[in-house]
Amino acid sequence: MTVVHNLGFPRIGARRELKRALESYWKGDIDETALCEVGRDLRRRHWEIQRDAGLDLVPVGDFSFYDQMLDTTAMVGAVPARYGFSGGSVDFATYFAMARGSDALPAMEMTKWFDTNYHYIVPEFDAAMAFELRSTKVIEHAKEALALGILAKPVLIGPITYLWLGKERSHNGRAFSRLDLLERLLPVYQETLKRLRDLGVRWVQLDEPALVMDLPKNWMSGLQRAYEALSQSGLDILLATYFESVEDRVSALESLPVSGIHLDLVRAPSQLSAFLSRHPKGRALSLGVVDGRNIWKTDLSKALSVLEEARSKVDDVWIAPSCSLLHSPVDLQLETKLDPELKSWMAFSVQKLHELSVLKQGLEHGRDAIAGALRDSDDVQSRRATSERIHSADVKKRLDALTKADAARHSKFAKRQSKQRDELRLPPFPTTTIGSFPQTTAIRDARAKYKKGELDAAGYEQTIRGEIEHAVRQQERLGLDVLVHGEAERNDMVEYFGEQLSGFAFTQNGWVQSYGSRYVKPPIIFGDVKRSAPMTVSWIQYAQSLTNKPLKGMLTGPVTILQWSFVRDDQPRSQTATQIALAIRDEVVDLERAGIRIIQIDEPAFREGLPLKRKDWDEYIKWAAGAFRIASSGVTDSTQIHTHMCYAEFNDIFDVLALLDADVITIESSRSGMELLDAFRKFSYPNEIGPGVYDIHSPRVPSTDEMHSLLEKAAGFLAADQLWVNPDCGLKTRRWEEVTPALRNMVDAAKRMRNKLPAS
Repeated sequence: MTVVHNLGFPRIGARRELKRALESYWKGDIDETALCEVGRDLRRRHWEIQRDAGLDLVPVGDFSFYDQMLDTTAMVGAVPARYGFSGGSVDFATYFAMARGSDALPAMEMTKWFDTNYHYIVPEFDAAMAFELRSTKVIEHAKEALALGILAKPVLIGPITYLWLGKERSHNGRAFSRLDLLERLLPVYQETLKRLRDLGVRWVQLDEPALVMDLPKNWMSGLQRAYEALSQSGLDILLATYFESVEDRVSALESLPVSGIHLDLVRAPSQLSAFLSRHPKGRALSLGVVDGRNIWKTDLSKALSVLEEARSKVDDVWIAPSCSLLHSPVDLQLETKLDPELKSWMAFSVQKLHELSVLKQGLEHGRDAIAGALRDSDDVQSRRATSERIHSADVKKRLDALTKADAARHSKFAKRQSKQRDELRLPPFPTTTIGSFPQTTAIRDARAKYKKGELDAAGYEQTIRGEIEHAVRQQERLGLDVLVHGEAERNDMVEYFGEQLSGFAFTQNGWVQSYGSRYVKPPIIFGDVKRSAPMTVSWIQYAQSLTNKPLKGMLTGPVTILQWSFVRDDQPRSQTATQIALAIRDEVVDLERAGIRIIQIDEPAFREGLPLKRKDWDEYIKWAAGAFRIASSGVTDSTQIHTHMCYAEFNDIFDVLALLDADVITIESSRSGMELLDAFRKFSYPNEIGPGVYDIHSPRVPSTDEMHSLLEKAAGFLAADQLWVNPDCGLKTRRWEEVTPALRNMVDAAKRMRNKLPAS
């Protein structure tokens, strides 16, 4: 039997309907009923798109108003006590307080979903935690789908992945293992599965991507216990893995009492052979042969060969994307301005569904049945391989000329630090921001009119200069020590640079979710990358002309540009990263020549790009750290290089952070209560650190006392002369009404810290 199914569909809406509804709800412009109606309409449309594309099973429960991990927390009732939840169903007020914070409470911690740019809300566990079914979202969505005649396959985060991705809170001062909670958690899953079975659901998908990680043996034992319990539900369980190989788990997985297993054959094609030799008769084998994380058309002939090989050994072959299409834009047909040749190479989510259907026809009826589609696919692959638009002799020549010296600063940090302090003369606990300031209505309107031709270049520049001056004056009034220009001219921290580099293409509607209502429109890297002219210098020079305080030049690093783009797949990612690094290096050197003595090269995606298996780390670290050092090492010792990283687990990569050799690193710390800094202390991290003292992803304004308390905690871990004071991340998504009082409180907190220092 051949089944075509999907692991998940983008929830945002082709026109970003979910974003608009959420933000209207948060502002109070629409009520809960109206928000829920938008959700129902989007779900219906998405299910019908998938059904009409020929899917045999359609995922339900993949829709979320914020995050699927937060949905699971709501489902099992794992609401931290501080949110005052007293039972019943988890309501919107509690749900969004956990996600975004409230006037009185900070949000829960947020971090990256494996090696993607999607952020999830981290579950918090304590030893006494009890679980109970507190949200029936997936059950209600299954009812909706079944009522529409949709063959529904409910999707849930599996219990092992849910616990693995959470974190323990000590109980009465004692540590415990969150795996100890498994037996308490499973009854909620069992009750959910029973209710789904009673609705008439046959298949349920349990996502266990944590299985691609280096799980300890006791966690694998927990997996066996969990699925022995869940298999009693009477439902057919498809256990879904993705993002990497589970070849090393083949014995454990094939012994589980489940009805099917899903493998990601885009990221890990070699794992198939191990499963074909061990797969039990009568069990479904779902093969992810269409890339759920990139936008290039599938090589149909190659994918069909994989499916044919599997069919020769396994009767029940299912066809699917590699992972949920959450990470892919919605519909290529909305791209009316994309270069026709480039567009002919691409497939977004809707188009990927049709690729799945074509592959089913080919597998069931033979290659002749899809001969036209195979010819078209082969033609696409040939045109991409031979296009003169992709390769640049100049770029190749520069890559060949690179030496080790190009990836190293002139002097060790201690010597650089002394020169920088003499040059900059900053006070203790220097205050700064991460770079961006609010993108006001005036900025967005000016950009839109400029793109439409309704505002000329001079008028647009005048508007942006006015916004830059406003940002500089505000920072001066607030008393910040190192200023930024606010990035008013930038639409996005990656897209802005891609627009000025060769080898990039851009979409109108290629949005994907980053977190909550924050969507990004990744550039497409289709060819060799190079810079032809300065990208930021004139704006930053203008800002510096407005103030005597030091101004920080703001750039996006090569690894982040790579990670947050849809990247060409015809050469190693390391080679593309090095090309980008050389372009950023040229910009860094030009900024220094223009008199800018502090330059920040943001790398929030550096940890995200780390391979999921430790055995693959060394290779990645070598080229990724090398790319950052190539970008940052063209300056003199007295120029201070900053980098910023957010929402990542750093505990296991301190040696890598030291390898970057940035003079100052700013990190997310506020949601985690500065707990990360103890690991920096234990590692004896030598350079300077700016731990974020307030969470910019929440609208709440933390008090001076709150930020001062975090700084005191930070000073307990690190030397005072190592510490900078800054928010967690850029302030682009916030409003000035929130930013101004928060920064005022932050500056006051830094002043309190200075006042406590011994007189020199």
